[in-house]
Amino acid sequence: MQDWKMTSSTRTVVGAIPEEVQVEVVRKSIHVLIAFVPALAYSFGVVTAMSVLAAGTLVYTVSETLRLQGRNVLLVSRLTVIAARPRDVGHFILGPVTLALGAMVSLMLYPEPAASIAIYALAFGDGIASFAGKLFGTVRIPLSGGKTVEGTFACFAAVFVTTYTVTANPEIAGTVAAAAALIELAPTRDLDNLIMPAGTGLIASYLLF
Repeated sequence: MQDWKMTSSTRTVVGAIPEEVQVEVVRKSIHVLIAFVPALAYSFGVVTAMSVLAAGTLVYTVSETLRLQGRNVLLVSRLTVIAARPRDVGHFILGPVTLALGAMVSLMLYPEPAASIAIYALAFGDGIASFAGKLFGTVRIPLSGGKTVEGTFACFAAVFVTTYTVTANPEIAGTVAAAAALIELAPTRDLDNLIMPAGTGLIASYLLF
């Protein structure tokens, strides 16, 4: 039988990774799952996608409320604790709620393909920017709440690639990516999950329609 225990070499590698980066990996792994929403909406309809997001938000809200009362819900509470940042300790963690709401706002406000562009910007632009900033960031941008040039560039690149994949138009992709990178710079904390898709969806809608 294969031994699944962590070896000393594995512990050394994991231990060499800053805890902040490890938390960010878990957080953004959850974050990018929102990228499946456009496929869900396309395959089963917007109403179904909205219903799934609403149900997931309700389950998470109940789970998080119970966790704060000292009663953990299997898997959900564990993932929440693992992905929590220092500022989140002892508080209701809003990130998953605003993440789902950001996708729902995109589906409600914008037609296709602008809605998909907005959700992909939320999933990959915001997610990759945060991860790249934590892992590679060295040059801090003033008045941005500690965000970095490296993270902003990563956001631009991620949104450009996803938007170009949807539109096959480099000019639209570049404009949307630049807008997303600027929006991501705002020190809005968890509200960026709402502002990022709303802003990029608006720009995409204007350019496309």
